[in-house]
Amino acid sequence: QVQLVESGGGLVHTGGSLRLSCAASGRTFSSNTMGWFRQPPGKEREFVASISWSSRNTDYADSVKGRFTIVRDNVKNTVYLEMNSLKPEDTAVYSCAASTIPMGGVIRDPRGYNLWGQGTQVTVSS
Repeated sequence: QVQLVESGGGLVHTGGSLRLSCAASGRTFSSNTMGWFRQPPGKEREFVASISWSSRNTDYADSVKGRFTIVRDNVKNTVYLEMNSLKPEDTAVYSCAASTIPMGGVIRDPRGYNLWGQGTQVTVSS
């Protein structure tokens, strides 16, 4: 069964850090763009970060640029989201996603992804 499983969420104070992991199983995603999205309570899902298959290109939402870093380990078939200087407005369910396009670049549009994880809750207290 092909799936993505996120982990690493939790409760932190403002200014704290978390590292989210997204482990893929069932097939390799080393040739596919990966992304992170989040859905704050009562709001629509929004783009957070994307990384190309080669890690050469990354893209971030303006709201997280300079604070979050997306990296991937193709040997471990895992993508990470390092989150620093967390703010209460970062509170959301964070989900990772894998794209359908091999050897592609970064993607902001969720329609560019066809496999999603179940999500992990991140709560930042003020």
